[in-house]
Formats: sequence, C-alpha cells, structure tokens
Amino acid sequence: MNPLLDFTGLPRFADFKPEHVAPAIDQLLSEARAAMHHAAAPETAVHWDSFVAPLEDANERLSRAWGQVAHLHAVMDSPPLREAYNANLPKITQYYTELGQNEALFAKYRQLRAAPGFEALGAPRRAIVEHALRDFRLGGAELPPDKKTRFAQIQEEAAGCAAKFSQNLLDATNAFSLLIEDEARLAGLPRDVVDTARDAAQKDGKPGWKFTLHMPSYLPVLQYAEDRALRETMYRAYATRASEFGKPQWDNTSLIQQLLKLRREEAHLLGYANFAELSLVPKMASSPGEVVAFLEDLARRARPQAERDVSELRAFARAALGIDRLESWDLSYAAEKLRVERFAFSDQEVKQYFPEDAVLTGLMRVVQTLYGVRIRSAQAALWHPDARFFEMHDAQGTLVGQFYLDLYARESKRGGAWMDDAITRRRRGTRLQAPVAYLNCNFSRPSGGKPALFTHDEVITLFHEFGHCLHHLLTRIEDLGVAGINGVEWDAVELPSQFMENFCWEWEVLCGMTRHVDTGESLPRPLFERMLAAKNFHSGLAMLRQIEFALFDMRLHSEFDPAGHGGVLSLLDDVRSKVAVLVPPAFNRFPNSFSHIFGGGYAAGYYSYKWAEVLSADAYSAFEESRDARGGTQGVLDPETGARFRDEILAVGGSRPAGESFLAFRGRAPQVDALLKHNGMMAA
Repeated sequence: MNPLLDFTGLPRFADFKPEHVAPAIDQLLSEARAAMHHAAAPETAVHWDSFVAPLEDANERLSRAWGQVAHLHAVMDSPPLREAYNANLPKITQYYTELGQNEALFAKYRQLRAAPGFEALGAPRRAIVEHALRDFRLGGAELPPDKKTRFAQIQEEAAGCAAKFSQNLLDATNAFSLLIEDEARLAGLPRDVVDTARDAAQKDGKPGWKFTLHMPSYLPVLQYAEDRALRETMYRAYATRASEFGKPQWDNTSLIQQLLKLRREEAHLLGYANFAELSLVPKMASSPGEVVAFLEDLARRARPQAERDVSELRAFARAALGIDRLESWDLSYAAEKLRVERFAFSDQEVKQYFPEDAVLTGLMRVVQTLYGVRIRSAQAALWHPDARFFEMHDAQGTLVGQFYLDLYARESKRGGAWMDDAITRRRRGTRLQAPVAYLNCNFSRPSGGKPALFTHDEVITLFHEFGHCLHHLLTRIEDLGVAGINGVEWDAVELPSQFMENFCWEWEVLCGMTRHVDTGESLPRPLFERMLAAKNFHSGLAMLRQIEFALFDMRLHSEFDPAGHGGVLSLLDDVRSKVAVLVPPAFNRFPNSFSHIFGGGYAAGYYSYKWAEVLSADAYSAFEESRDARGGTQGVLDPETGARFRDEILAVGGSRPAGESFLAFRGRAPQVDALLKHNGMMAA
C-alpha cells in the first residue's frame, strides 16, 4: 500500500519513496474533486454534515499526504524528492484555486450562514463558515471567468517561484565550503566548532578544517574567529547567497521581481490597491498604514538605545581590538569581546551548561508544571536517525498529542527553525483524533564524544518552537478548520511561541535544566546574574534590525512598483536610511535569502513577530504579576495562571478572534509597556 494513502495512524516515513508521491496525490486530488463537486451539487442539502464534513474529510487526507511530502522536502531533500515535489506542487495549487473559486460552493456556504440553524452550530463551526466565506472572496470566487483563469495562473506561478526561491537558497548555501589548512587561522574558535570542522574535512577525505554556511559552522566564525579575513570571507559568501555573485541558476533576483509582479496583479484582480492590503484581510492589523505606524513607533523608542550600543561598540573596537572601521563581519566578534569584558562571561562559557538532555528535561518540566501534562519518549517511524518522537498525556493518562523532534543541521535540511502540523485534532464520530506536530531546528550535533551543547540563544529558539507545538497540541477544539494553529490570525500565531521564550530568563527554570558537560555542576547563580545583566545587551540594535526587515516587507508589498525604475535594493536602502544605525556593505543581497517573505508565508506579514511580541510580553507579565502577588516565593511557574493561559489562548485555536482570546486571558487590551520593559527600554 502506498504509505501516503494510509491515514490509520502516524506517517509511515520508513516506507516512503519519492515514486509514491505522484500516484498518491493524483488519487487524493481525484477524491477531493469528487467531494467538492458533490458538496456543490444542487441536490446536496445545505447542512454541515451534508456538504461541509465530507469535503473537510477529503481535504484533510490530501493535506496530510502533501504535508508529509513537504516536510520531507524540507528536512531530507534529494534530487528525486525535489523532482516529485516540483512536479506535484502545480497540481496541489490548481486544486485549491479551483476550490476557492467554486461559485456553487460559495453559494452553499452563504446559504448555510443565512440559515436559521447557523447559530446552533457552535462557535468553532460558525468561525469555520465565516473563514470560508472570507477565503472564497480572497480566492477569486466572485471574479468573472476570464479573470478566474488568470487568477489560477497567478497562484500556480507564484507557488512555483516560491518553491524555486527556497531551493536556490538551499543549493547556494550547500555549495559553499571553505577548507582551512593553517591551524593558526582558527585562533579564537571554540574547541567543539574546530572538532566539527575537522570531522567535516575528514569526511570529504581532505586535511584541515571545513567550514560551511550552515549556522552551527557560520555563526561561531563570525563571533569568535580572530582572523578578520576569515570572518570577511564567510560573511561575504553568506550575504551574497542566491544572488548575481554566484551561479546564475541559483540567482533569486528575477524570482523576487516575478513574485512581486504576481502578488501585485493578484491584489488588483481582487480589488485591492496592493498586496499588503490583501494580505492583511485575515490578520489582526487593519491596514498597511497601521502596521507602518506601529513599526515606526517601536523604532523611535528603540533608536536611542541602538545608537548608544553602536557608539560604545565602535569605541571599544578601536581601543581594545584595533579595528578603526567596524565592518559587518566585525560586529558579532566585537560584540562578543565587549560582552566578555563588561559582563565577564561568553556565550561559549554558558554553552557548556546546556547539554541537550538537560535542556529537554528542563523544557518539559516547564510544560508539565504549567499545564499538568506528562511528556515521554515513544516509538514511531522516522525520516532520519537524528529525529525522535514523543507523546504527551494529561494527568489521567489520556493521550493529548504527539510530536517529532529533529534538532541538528544537515545539508539536506533547509535552514532555520520551524514547527509544522502533521495531524490536527478533530472528532471523527466517537473517536478523537490526537494532534501531531513537527519541531525542527538546525543546531550543532554531538561531537568529540560529548553530547550536543546548545547556546542560550539556541535554548530560546527551542522554547520558541515548542510554544508553537503547544498551541497545536493543547487545543480543545474538535473541528479541523480552527483547531490548534488553524484559523489563527497570522499576526497572533507567534504569541504562544514568543511567550515561551521568557522562561529562558528565569532562575527557577535555568537552575533545573543545566549541567556542566565536564563537571556536572548546575549553572552558578553569579553567572546567571551576569547573563541577566547582559540580557538587553544590544537589544536596541536587535529590535531595529527586525523592524528594518518588517518595514521593508510591508513597504515592498504596499508601495513598491516592480515595473518601476527603482529596484528592491533601493527600497531597502531607503528603509535603512530611516531606521538602521548600522548599514551593511553594498554587496549585501539580503532580499535574495529573505525566505520568510519570498519562500514562506510571511509576505506583508513579517511585522507579525513584533506585533505578537507585544501580545506575548503582556501575556507573560500576568505570570510575573502572579509571582509578585504571592511574594515571589513560588516563581513564575504558576499552574493556576498556566491553566488560564491554556484555556483562553492555547485551547481555543482559531475558534474566536485572537483579540478576544487575549482579552479573556488578560482582562484588558494589550499594552506595549511589557515589551519595552523586557527589552530594557522602560524602567521596570
């Protein structure tokens, strides 16, 4: 049996082959189209069980199968799998375009919305109907036939461009390597990084040390290597990936232009002035102007601190490091040296206290304490020996959900860290389908006989992605379209993930999840205090950098004309002139690797990280207030507040607007003060 057609349990990754993709997708598309035509037929009753549920069943099977293909394409890319993915992506895109443009089905949903029994459906199903009506309008259901045809072409072309963008970036990243044979050039690099580089060179049958553009190799060079020329070489290679400076077949420049043209045309077809207006329809923010004003206000608040950060860093680089002109490849190096001098610790020192097993144990202790669940390792078919599988049960032993964990970087895996859903919670008759999630990172693997060691930033990343998992796994909604992360506004979906990051700065959490890799000792309290003192080191710079990306994205999709004379880089330069206090060199081609907006779902939505950070910081302040009200003796791991956060935020999914969920948890509208306090921009 084709494993992609087996929905009786977990994905059968051990049985998967690329040749399974086309026949499975063709069969599932045929079944989905049959369900769509039956649902739209005049004789089909306008009732949830008659046309919504059967269509939902068929679409779920298609989504689950294609989700496995997309997941493997992201974590175990290979030429045969990429070929199968690219060949079937247009079919998937075409089907969802057909679905979104089906006028008869649109009419059925309108009838269901207007029916006397609509209010009796319950909040989740009412939300699904409302979302469907919105999505039909955004999917071109109201367009005339000729424009529907063009709309469908745009969807297919845009999906192909986005996939190609990501593939080019992965190929360009993998293509670069630097072999160092003079050990003196490695001065300053941590021992585990040097050992890993030596292992990589030996694997290729070469002497010396091999460095790549994957994060576990690239970042330590920029942060620790004393050889300035080495830092510059690595930075230049990273900053020019998938651009005109490399192989023409991997240059993303033309894809960016094409995507922007397609998005602009799509927006105009639907009656919107620009793609940003279209993108914001299902989000919390009401207009591009509101987003720009929000970002510019944050930039105004962050700029004084960022300017102080840069002034201090330049002065330190001149006086202590002999660097008269601070370049982009010097920033991480100089910042690390300044941090060590000012706070008497380095990232590398802290890293020794975060072996993988201790970090995972500590993460799960936080989750178990707050939400009353139990997490344990379990068995399942996996796609790579690095991957693992876990189950989550409630206090009564009932299965809540399951998740896969794939933590290490490899060449077949796209960069970054992300969560995705494998199976969504829903009720099927008397049976409740448990949700399943994927959690993926790109950390360094174990080396030199030692366990994998995580930097504190990587620990924060892990907590962040697990927050997404909790949003998916702890839902109590039993209708597919709004369970877990489904149906949640894009600019609110980061709330649970950014919320989890805060626990990485709590002593009661860190003291229980650290163990020195050599001595076995827990993180010393004085070192933690120095980490806490350094928490907002360069936070102004970090905030301005994110605002720069978000403003570029929003202006690119609201005011930029891809057919005009000015280029994408000119717009980015203009954004930087207004926001940035550090400007990269002219050869930097950041847009060519900005996969969030060109290869992912963040187009005109990158601002959501900062938007949701306001929500998450304010939500976390409820835990701080609870701790303070109890005299601080029990810390922030308060099960009572955790239960309210689960009930009002995590459990409800997309069954109600995120603003209502926040109000239900916090008792008031969100305020920016908590974010500013957490970033050291306002007195606590």
